[in-house]
Amino acid sequence: MHRRELLQLLGATTFAAGFGVARTALAVETIKLGTLAPKSSPWGQVFATWSKAVEERSGGRLALQFFYNGQTGDEDAMVAKVKSGQLDGAAISGVGLGKVYKPILALQMPGLFTSWSKLDRARDAMKAEFEKGAKDAGFFIAGWGDVGLVRMMSKGFVLKIPDDFRGKKPVLIRADATQPPLYSTIGGVSGVPLNVPEVLPNLNTGAVSAINTPCLVAEQLQWAAKLDNLNDSVVATAIGAIVFSSKRLDALPADLRTILTDTGKVATNALTKRIRSEDDAAFGRLKLKMTVTTLSADEKAKWEAVYKQARQKLAQGTFSPDLVTRLEGLAV
Repeated sequence: MHRRELLQLLGATTFAAGFGVARTALAVETIKLGTLAPKSSPWGQVFATWSKAVEERSGGRLALQFFYNGQTGDEDAMVAKVKSGQLDGAAISGVGLGKVYKPILALQMPGLFTSWSKLDRARDAMKAEFEKGAKDAGFFIAGWGDVGLVRMMSKGFVLKIPDDFRGKKPVLIRADATQPPLYSTIGGVSGVPLNVPEVLPNLNTGAVSAINTPCLVAEQLQWAAKLDNLNDSVVATAIGAIVFSSKRLDALPADLRTILTDTGKVATNALTKRIRSEDDAAFGRLKLKMTVTTLSADEKAKWEAVYKQARQKLAQGTFSPDLVTRLEGLAV
């Protein structure tokens, strides 16, 4: 979606349109949001358009201030800062959402949802429950988004079957509870726990040699240039959302609160469409630069067995058995 189209959807017109007052004559409420995304990324571009729309619709009374590139820390740190009032909100992935309300992270369990249509059906079914859980934790989910289709990438070796991970050093994002059971099920895998900003330096030194991530993320965070093998199967769907502190939201004047929540919903809907398209395009570009592995039916079956075992482990304490069973039923 182009910037002009998004501005139209968000309802932005001209500077202070409809208000007949200058910005400088009014008090400004600033909403501070953290994100891991670079400012120049597709996420950053939509956030900039959203910020413009909010400013114009509010006549300069409301402003969004984004802290890009993880300036406010990794996603678990962002969530903690929203709780403490240091941030008013954040644009976060499933990992951060798991820190808001842990069951949401279950949407990213390995091998569960391998297409957007399956994810959409399950998320729609669980949305009310997840949003209530977030609300009870003091968060308002302004809108759901996506990060990309997770695929396996590696340096110097091919990933055809689970045993190909043995003796290797894949990235383990510290706050992502869904990853360790996958590698412990395979066995003999020396996963390296890292925060997102630590991944690139460790790829540079060779301290890690593989990662499961969407192609768009790998491009935007400059990881793709350090990897040379791509498995084209989908491991999971990486989700995201924009969240606000309920306390901060409730403290806003009613009209500004409406502007923020209404435009936030439109922005996340637009972002979802764009990111899915951009991730597909990134996958196409990486296929031209990397050695691509397409799994045979037998190889797929081996991965599916490992994914199933990993989800069973996650049902033994990380998530409730009932939640895992329900989500697996929705994935059919």
